[in-house]
Amino acid sequence: MEKILFLAHTDTAGALPKVALEVLGGAMETAKSLGGAPLTVGLLGGDLKAAADSVAGCGAESFLAVSGDEFTVSRYATDAAAAEALVRKSDATLVVVPATSRFSRAIPGVAQRVEGRVDTHVTGIEIEAGSPQIERWYYRQRMVAKLAREGRPWFMLVDSGVFDAVDCLAGSAALENVAVEMPATRTQVLGEEAATAEAQTIRPEAELLFVAGAGWTKKQADGQSHLPEAEQLILDFLRGSLASLGSSKSLVDQSGEGQEVLSFMSHMNQVGQTGSTPRHPKGLATCCHGEEPHVVGWRFIKERRAVNLDPGCGWAQGKADVLYVADAFEVMAKVNELLGK
Repeated sequence: MEKILFLAHTDTAGALPKVALEVLGGAMETAKSLGGAPLTVGLLGGDLKAAADSVAGCGAESFLAVSGDEFTVSRYATDAAAAEALVRKSDATLVVVPATSRFSRAIPGVAQRVEGRVDTHVTGIEIEAGSPQIERWYYRQRMVAKLAREGRPWFMLVDSGVFDAVDCLAGSAALENVAVEMPATRTQVLGEEAATAEAQTIRPEAELLFVAGAGWTKKQADGQSHLPEAEQLILDFLRGSLASLGSSKSLVDQSGEGQEVLSFMSHMNQVGQTGSTPRHPKGLATCCHGEEPHVVGWRFIKERRAVNLDPGCGWAQGKADVLYVADAFEVMAKVNELLGK
């Protein structure tokens, strides 16, 4: 029988991040689909009691912990040593892990240490004929594959947005501390430096993805471009809604062509075949035409809306749930007015 280990780390506040709660839901579903396979929760971080109690009702047979000040911060040597100890203690055959930046860096090395196998960017876990399979996308999210492995332990780094986050699982968990042979460390973590809320435009946890297309920089009805006004409208909306900002390839490429661009836009914001594939509950595209290479990046957006003056644009061809045939400048000005109220 398969034995499942859900592996997670705490955030700076000592709680489990949202992606961990999502992936825990996936681990619980997998255990149930395997006929009640034993589930173990393995946690690493500083003080883990509150985090363990928050998911005490998940049905796990045991809660394993590697705790201490040296495990509070992200560092490959200590993270890999802690994860290895938890995997060996649990004797798990399937290790289900949230694909945080911290674990994405450490888990492949852990799989090598325990002679296991690892798959990254997992977007689904299914049980076929009593055996687990994962879903994974390739070729810029244009092809999907289902994979099965015989090698164990099998590590699955699951992307955010795949499962719904679990809640109402609070209780009292009995933590079992696992000893770790501390490695020699040369990395000293001095602290973290993050962008201010005003400057940050990429927000993976945002409820809404706002995508700006090249139309924002083109000549408008009066025959003139209005780039300063466009920048102000977009920034005001981002501040008021706390949405995440995306961009079409045509817009970010303009900087390399010597054309005027939005000052806060970069290739990091690009969404689509040659950009990112974000996961948000809702998406709003403005001043872009819904071309297939761009729209493919919206594959995992659950509700898609667009604002465009062209009623025959790509968004109108079944690629958006709702298309508003209107001037994006006027629409966003009204939306910002409503947000201000």
